[in-house]
Amino acid sequence: MAVYQIKNSSSLIDYLTSLGLTRIKIKQLVRHRAVEVNGKSVKALDHPLHKGDTVSVSRGRKEPEAARSHGMRIVYEDDAVIVIEKPAGLLTIASETEKKKTAYYQVNEYLKQKAPRAEERIFIVHRLDRDTSGLVLFAKNEKVKRLLQDNWKDVEKRYYAIVEGTPAKKEGEIISRLSETKSLRVYSDPYSEEAKIARTKYRVIRQGSEYSLLDILLETGRKNQIRVHLADIGHPVAGDKKYGARTNPFRRLGLHAYLLSFRHPLNRSPMLFESRMPDRWSGLQLSEVRD
Repeated sequence: MAVYQIKNSSSLIDYLTSLGLTRIKIKQLVRHRAVEVNGKSVKALDHPLHKGDTVSVSRGRKEPEAARSHGMRIVYEDDAVIVIEKPAGLLTIASETEKKKTAYYQVNEYLKQKAPRAEERIFIVHRLDRDTSGLVLFAKNEKVKRLLQDNWKDVEKRYYAIVEGTPAKKEGEIISRLSETKSLRVYSDPYSEEAKIARTKYRVIRQGSEYSLLDILLETGRKNQIRVHLADIGHPVAGDKKYGARTNPFRRLGLHAYLLSFRHPLNRSPMLFESRMPDRWSGLQLSEVRD
């Protein structure tokens, strides 16, 4: 499902037409209740839209088998970009020991099954760690990849993190310079001139006796940034033995990329995608944090 936030008043059909949809396609989507405004399905093509409204469009097409393999799901696709939801345990791209069980390989297979003669391929824009689940954005050509990466600082990237304990400050920003050892361990390094600046904002949403749920805003996109920063403040991500976690309640990292928001690289339309928190996390006894 694609979700858009309205910037200027318009009618539903005029707005969807501006996104590149044909009138026939729009009528089909509305007839099949695949269009919602502010969470409610609409039937009128001339339904008024106002600044601040949200429009959700579900394409509703059956995915080829490759799109569902290893738990991967296609969230959105057009001629320029494709957004997937990656499960924990699946690599984003190939490693020295694994070439096929990756999101990159599976999306390419999906495109081959969908249109064998098109010879489409995808390009990496960013990646998630193997044991991090959530939204990943790919480009369908090199120009789009370059446009997205050149403007990556303007992309809003949010994560849910289950951490051990509860930070004393319920909201804050962590800033440090990151370096990497020869054994591929990333760490905060205030002394090296080659270390790269990293900024992570966090807010405690829920807390319990052993764990807390944090909303993370990633301001820079360094390798292992969230994991290192949360360990730095004494609250490592649950399941993250590499960075000091003592517990592993989900047999995976307690980290989920739940939101991506950006402007379409070609038509500049606002794009917003969200992924709900993994179901297993709801088993933790956590209470809402009040201001």
